[in-house]
Amino acid sequence: MSVTEAVSVNVGKTLAADEAIGAHAELLSSQLQAMSEMLFPPTSHKTLRLFTSGEAAKLMGISDSTLRKMTLAGEGPQPKTTTNGRRLYTLGQINEIRQILASGTRGRDARDFIPHRRPGEHLQVLAITNFKGGSGKTTTSAHLAQFLALQGYRVLAVDLDPQASLSALLGVLPETDVRANETLYAAIRYDELRRPLSEVIRPTYFDGLDLVPGNLELMEFEHTTPKALTDGSKTRDGIFFARVATAIDTVSDNYDVVVIDCPPQLGFLTLSGLCAATSMIVTVHPQMLDVSSMSQFLLMTRDLLSVVREAGGRLEYDFIRYLLTRFEPQDAPQTKVAALLRNLFDDHVMTNPMVKSAAVSDAGLTKQTLYEIGRENLTRATYDRAMESLDAVNSEVEGLMKAAWGRTR
Repeated sequence: MSVTEAVSVNVGKTLAADEAIGAHAELLSSQLQAMSEMLFPPTSHKTLRLFTSGEAAKLMGISDSTLRKMTLAGEGPQPKTTTNGRRLYTLGQINEIRQILASGTRGRDARDFIPHRRPGEHLQVLAITNFKGGSGKTTTSAHLAQFLALQGYRVLAVDLDPQASLSALLGVLPETDVRANETLYAAIRYDELRRPLSEVIRPTYFDGLDLVPGNLELMEFEHTTPKALTDGSKTRDGIFFARVATAIDTVSDNYDVVVIDCPPQLGFLTLSGLCAATSMIVTVHPQMLDVSSMSQFLLMTRDLLSVVREAGGRLEYDFIRYLLTRFEPQDAPQTKVAALLRNLFDDHVMTNPMVKSAAVSDAGLTKQTLYEIGRENLTRATYDRAMESLDAVNSEVEGLMKAAWGRTR
């Protein structure tokens, strides 16, 4: 039996390749499930940490003293008080206080406290994408969605990747928590089992952030779309590249921003996500191999989107940006690649890169983001540097959104 037909396992038994891979997959899946249950028992749900009064005040754009006065006057929800007198707020309480501040305004625009989109401002649909895995796409998607929720926006995160890493980061295990017909595929499929998108949206432990989870079921769209293109389903139920946009349109009134985590390949799913987007962020690790891969991705995307445009697809982006991820400022080759990209694409490369940080990796060990884990759980200097970079990136994206809405601030 050739090497391509079989592999050898530790016990000396020879298995067919599919059996060996299947055994490894089941072993790894069970181990990951066990590790997850140690961190988050089946009866528990992932929760968001509490925020100190200083953090809460900063999120709302007011002083700590103003927040203290509101608490003493009994305005709004009352925080939890620790034995040493520290006041701690949930994100839900912060959003309640935002409503109170917006109704009083205190001499400021209500949008300073409640940044929801107004009439005439279109839903922002941000597609985070790249052809190459490992570019920080899912990490970027999760942190961006959470950052926007922390600022008071109504956010929908859509996991379009069958690997469903975004779902796992947001507390939904794709293997056990997502059953059949509970992903985006349910709203874009071609048969009678299609469901409204509103039925598969789940609230998360982040107040203001909802999720459309993913799992391997999403791959069905790659298999059923070619058949639909040949049997006429495309004209009866809407052509494939418009189905994600159509599904999102049905819930658009409930959100300000949709963040789509696209798969790391250019298939029907990714193409549909790009056609639903109003803006695109391409994550790129500043190394030549990654940049070469991105070049191929862009060429393929151009060709496919040209076909979509000729077929009548709407392709109008507010902005396209390239985000440098896992950037190491002290690495000379990386700085040269970054300079090359800036020379080529100018303002299309985001001003702020996401620096490589052990803090992000450490948080990921427990399926958490930096916004969840809290400063006290990591080396503070490392955490602060990572947060400064992360907030700068996400604030830049928020600024691009506001500019697309025509807001001056």
